[in-house]
Amino acid sequence: MADSTDVLVIGGGPAGLAAAIAARQKGFRVTVADGAQMPIDKPCGEGLMPDGLVALEKLGVRVPVEKSFPFCGVRFSSAGLAVNAKFPRGESGRGVRRTVLHQLIGERAASLGIDFLWQTAVTGISGDRVQLGGREVKTRWIVGADGGNSRVRRWSGLDEYRNRHCRYAFRQHYRLAPWSDHMELHWGELGEIYVTPVSQDQVCVAFISRDPKPRLSDVLRHFPELENRLQGAEVSSNERGALTATCKLKRVSRENVALIGDASGTVDAITGEGLCLAFSQAMVLADCLETGDLSLYEREHRRLALRPLLMARLMLMLDRRPRLQRRTIQAFQKRPYVFRRLLELHVGVLSPLHLAVDGLTLGWGLLTA
Repeated sequence: MADSTDVLVIGGGPAGLAAAIAARQKGFRVTVADGAQMPIDKPCGEGLMPDGLVALEKLGVRVPVEKSFPFCGVRFSSAGLAVNAKFPRGESGRGVRRTVLHQLIGERAASLGIDFLWQTAVTGISGDRVQLGGREVKTRWIVGADGGNSRVRRWSGLDEYRNRHCRYAFRQHYRLAPWSDHMELHWGELGEIYVTPVSQDQVCVAFISRDPKPRLSDVLRHFPELENRLQGAEVSSNERGALTATCKLKRVSRENVALIGDASGTVDAITGEGLCLAFSQAMVLADCLETGDLSLYEREHRRLALRPLLMARLMLMLDRRPRLQRRTIQAFQKRPYVFRRLLELHVGVLSPLHLAVDGLTLGWGLLTA
């Protein structure tokens, strides 16, 4: 273990590794410390939107076809109604197991000469020092990438929220060939289920709800179309749960400490934008480390979060409102270009300013559905 480094990243998940890669690409000496050992699994929808894939490629990470499954758009369904939209410009997203993605990003980080301290507990930070068990490492910059319950956030006095809204998510895999080339979002009275194809013979099924009690096995009967699809399929992973939240912090940096990924605030898992947001944050943070000024990171972090937070707010309007879900899908069926435009907004092709006209059109569609 070296006694000093330029950037010490606390947390070796995808967000932390992305931050390490981006900093290393700027020429910094980088060390990553994590109490676990990669690959680290985590409940996740496991779908990368097209903009997420672009951000990954800028970090030098490509997701091989043989380790993933492409999807060309999104499908909404509720009570027997459904509407599809494809991604703009013929782009595609990609479903990939969380452990596979983590391994790919880790291999890229290792190839750049980043130092890893796996299974190493970080016990505190103080100025330019990080306590790692019984010793200290001196560092110019500290990056907190240690998740939604970040200790770095607490140690650095950044644990103040502007707002926070929590729900619960549960994920499981089923071994069967994907039946669609779209990521599917099934709306219901108890919450939402989204289905992502992650390989030629496996799909990821995630249920999100305000209630922590229901499990996938309990709620599938409320989604008969999906239940029929999964009938008889082998369950290929244990069900795992996690808290998913839409939360915004007052600050994401202080002095020589910056937060990234879930440690820096989150968007609800229904958007599928968490990883893409972290990858984009990593590149902006590396630029700021290079200039030695984290004030720009504060501004850019807010800007990057604007679109995902807006999409989360729009989509959560439908949560547990079956009549509104049905009317919305009917409106999309009558005016499919509105759904396409919302998907274009989701993946960053359109700016939120375009939402005004489409919002009026959708509002009229809801009234006349």
